[in-house]
Amino acid sequence: MKIASWNINSVRFRIGIVEQFLQQEQPDILCLQETKVEDGSFPHAAFHALGYDHVLLHGQRMHHGVAIISKLPLIEEERYDWQANGEARHVGVRLPNGVRLENVYVPAGGDIPDREQNPKFGQKLDFLARMTSWSEDVRVPTIMVGDFNIAPLECDVWSHKQLLDVVSHTPIEVETLGRLQASHDWVDLGRRFVPAPERCFTWWSYRAKDWAASDRGRRLDHMWCSPELTGNAVAHHVHEPCRSWLKPSDHVPLVTEFAF
Repeated sequence: MKIASWNINSVRFRIGIVEQFLQQEQPDILCLQETKVEDGSFPHAAFHALGYDHVLLHGQRMHHGVAIISKLPLIEEERYDWQANGEARHVGVRLPNGVRLENVYVPAGGDIPDREQNPKFGQKLDFLARMTSWSEDVRVPTIMVGDFNIAPLECDVWSHKQLLDVVSHTPIEVETLGRLQASHDWVDLGRRFVPAPERCFTWWSYRAKDWAASDRGRRLDHMWCSPELTGNAVAHHVHEPCRSWLKPSDHVPLVTEFAF
């Protein structure tokens, strides 16, 4: 089973590269974040044409939004409000084999890493705290994917020293994500297959004139699994070339292959 995850930054605007990716990689399931579309306007036809007949949405006009698109049936759906304000940032399902799949889009957190000066930063930390409370009660084998908007390791950013005070790599964010990971002993599949300190980025800013030449990337996108599923994960790929496709997202897709 191939499961892909991609912050697409508007699924309708970038439907062309989504179709290109699906035709090229043929994942069984695609989890999208930042779809930026209400459920009624989601481009179902493009996915049905490629054999993805099962679509689970949690959309929102112009902002946020997540989706799970699958060739396999999806059951027991959930939509958690870890933001506590109604934003569409999570959708989860149970797969036919009983494994849970959770797709999450953690808030970016604004520009200032201080909850007093920047309420968005506090909302991000509180979002992760609510996720941690949920995670402590997880009792079934689970795969959790998405844009976590945190690069936790020093080697997960182009310059640890220069980004220590930049939102997404600050010590308090890294510590908060660490508590989430410890709450269920989540296995970071990205670093299981690409061990630190090997280079592994999933996001490059649009601000760079030549993103590849400057290579100022960060590993903001993640795939985690319950400890008991570690042995089922047999391959993991970061599809970096997608960053150069026509009208690209600033994120690239991840694909993990599982042997169930």
